[in-house]
Amino acid sequence: MIVGTVKEVINSEFRVGLTPSSVKELILAGHEVFIEKDAGLNSGISNQDYIDAGATILNTAKEVWNKVELLMKVKEPQPEEYQYFKENLTIFSFMHLSAHKDLALALIENKTNAIAYETVETKSGILPCLKPMSDIAGRLGAIIGANYLQKTNGGSGVLLPGIPGVYRANVAIIGAGNVGINALKILVGLEANVTILDVDYDKLSHLDQLYGNKIQTLYSSESNLEKAITHADLVIGAVSLKGYKTPQLIKKSYYQKMRKGSVIIDVAIDQGGSTEFSQKTSHDDPIYIVDGIIHYAVPNIPGAVPLTATQALNDATIKYALYIANHGVKKAITTHHDLKKGFNIYNQQVVNQNIADTLELEYKPI
Repeated sequence: MIVGTVKEVINSEFRVGLTPSSVKELILAGHEVFIEKDAGLNSGISNQDYIDAGATILNTAKEVWNKVELLMKVKEPQPEEYQYFKENLTIFSFMHLSAHKDLALALIENKTNAIAYETVETKSGILPCLKPMSDIAGRLGAIIGANYLQKTNGGSGVLLPGIPGVYRANVAIIGAGNVGINALKILVGLEANVTILDVDYDKLSHLDQLYGNKIQTLYSSESNLEKAITHADLVIGAVSLKGYKTPQLIKKSYYQKMRKGSVIIDVAIDQGGSTEFSQKTSHDDPIYIVDGIIHYAVPNIPGAVPLTATQALNDATIKYALYIANHGVKKAITTHHDLKKGFNIYNQQVVNQNIADTLELEYKPI
């Protein structure tokens, strides 16, 4: 199979879809690999590194798109890339189609298959391609939140751990999935006063056993959400529902009760966002302010740490790329449990029930 990757075009996205290590595994398995020139530079990978691994470097993204049968990307294709969609092309990438109906329709119209990292799922319910990026987003989100609380960055001026004789900052984490528990890990280390909310009692029980009286766990009812959010100096929006848009749990009515200069890190923005004011930002222009509350809503948080994130992503995705390349797309969707879950668009059909429901498109079971 002909496999390749291109430079990401989304703002300040420094990750890349294939590392030289991944390229070498594909080459050893008998496949061809094409890389857009300079695609890996921001991840510390030179063109020569790819050549040494057996890849061929092409000068433009268009050349790579035209060559490949399987395109390994990081973020969902952007509108300027839709022109490259074609029949018999499969894109393996983050897709977030529930928040991008235009992308779903373009894939269908152009007979392009789409496998989404965020819906690849093991039999035990783990999302192996999403997990490492969620881990990074949660940890980095906590650090970013601490930074924006500084008065010099427009925040309220509170220090997360406080000091002896002064209150610690209050933090509310909404969602105890991978993002939430990784944010929690950092924030507990910083000795903030942390409350984490979820509807899953088992998750809350596990965290209570793990951290004891260092944290407060709460069931995510509307009354508990309002109390936790309105008393928080920092809110981490970390809810994720497989294939669905994120519920807007942070209500407009809460804002008047929050301290000015409080910070919301909307990690769930790539699935629509956690607030009623949610709008995407970028690494170049990462925040906006509503009623004195700072919102950070960058959809590609891990892109800021590409040396870590690119390697972690490839560690998770390469075995799936090899299976597709070795066995073909049809066999991958019919015989591999995890990849069957990962397919969102196949043969011009939406084959993920949740995405079909959200986008109000016809669902075609595999």
